[in-house]
Amino acid sequence: MSASTATDWEAAYLRFETPEEEARKFRQRLERLGQRAWARESCVVEICSGRGSGLRALAELGFSHLEGLDLSLELLHHAPNSARQIRGDCRRLPFPDASRDILIVQGGLHHLASLDDVVDSFREAHRVLRPSGRFVLVEPWRTSFLDFVHFCCERRWLRRCWPKLDALACMIDGERETYTRWLAQPDAIQAAAERFFNSERSEVRWGKWLFVGHPRRNDAPTKEGETP
Repeated sequence: MSASTATDWEAAYLRFETPEEEARKFRQRLERLGQRAWARESCVVEICSGRGSGLRALAELGFSHLEGLDLSLELLHHAPNSARQIRGDCRRLPFPDASRDILIVQGGLHHLASLDDVVDSFREAHRVLRPSGRFVLVEPWRTSFLDFVHFCCERRWLRRCWPKLDALACMIDGERETYTRWLAQPDAIQAAAERFFNSERSEVRWGKWLFVGHPRRNDAPTKEGETP
C-alpha cells in the first residue's frame, strides 16, 4: 500500500465507525471468544491496534496490562493513553520470547502482502506467547454475507445514501490487492495457523473468521525449516 493510499485508507477507517461503536463491537466479539475465562492480570497486546478501540474494549472489560502495536503513527495518535503504544510490525514483534499472555489481531493480517508474511506473523506470535498463552484472531472471511456486502459496495447510489458503506468500500478499494489475495486462500491460512497453534475455538460467521489458539510446543516449524 503506497503512502497516499494508506492515508486514504486511514481516513476511511476513521469515518467508518466512531470509537464508541468500534469498542462496543470489539466487546461483543471478545465476549463470544471467551474473554470471561481470561485472567484479568494477563499481559495483553493488541496487534495492528489502529486507533485503539480494541484496547478501550479490553480496559472496559477489566484488563489493565495492555499494549497496542501498529505501523501507523497517525492511528496510534488516536489511541487511549491507558495502554502503552508501540510503533511496530506484526512480522517482527518487539517483545522477548514467551513474554506475553494474550495476543489479539482484529482485522490486520489481511493487509499483509503475501502468505509468507502471514506465516511470519503467526511464527512471531508463537515466539512471544507464553506456553499457556492465547492467540486471538478476527479477520474477513469469504461467506455469502460478505459477497452481499461486496455487491452493495459496488452500487454507487447505495454508497451515496449510506456513508458507512462508502467508508467500507473506500477501505476495500485501498487494500484491494491484499484483501482479495487473503480471501482467496482460506485453506492455506487456516493450515498455517494450525501449524503454530492448537485451536481452542474456530468459527466463521457474518463474513469473519474468529479463532483462538494456544501455542504448539516442540513441533512448530522454525524460519529455516518450514515443515512440521
